[in-house]
Amino acid sequence: MFLSLLFFTTVQQNKIEIYTDGSSRGNPGPGGYGVILIWGKIQKELSAGYRLTTNNRMELMAVIAALEALKKTDLELLIHSDSNYVVKAVMEKWLVKWVRTNFKGGIKNSDLWLRYYELSKKHQIHFKWVKGHAENELNNRCDKLATEAADGKNLLIDEGYEKLMRGV
Repeated sequence: MFLSLLFFTTVQQNKIEIYTDGSSRGNPGPGGYGVILIWGKIQKELSAGYRLTTNNRMELMAVIAALEALKKTDLELLIHSDSNYVVKAVMEKWLVKWVRTNFKGGIKNSDLWLRYYELSKKHQIHFKWVKGHAENELNNRCDKLATEAADGKNLLIDEGYEKLMRGV
């Protein structure tokens, strides 16, 4: 009995639930992301704003920021996102094809997708699509974090997007 209780506790400690959302005020325009990390009863919120970006980049950046905030590896993650772009790219294996073909055909946001891809190797990740702007309290909170970040001061530079816009 002690062993099974110990196993159950260990498994639970390795599970983290994550809610993410991205926002863009114009597309392109100022943008931001919001993240909520949940480990047991502990919740941590993250957000940041960027001066020029797109909604899809912020949806993906939210996931990246969540993964970069984790201090341990080999975690079981359930990521809730209202972005079909992000959820389908991972769950329907579009990303695997894009990486294999070196993003042939001009797939957008390859800089962020490669960043996500490397981070994803450290964990067991499952995505769950949630309807945006609906009754999901945590998704709505992420939306608020993202929009407040996009509307904030001292916005960061989305280097990948701005290089692309300069043709570099």
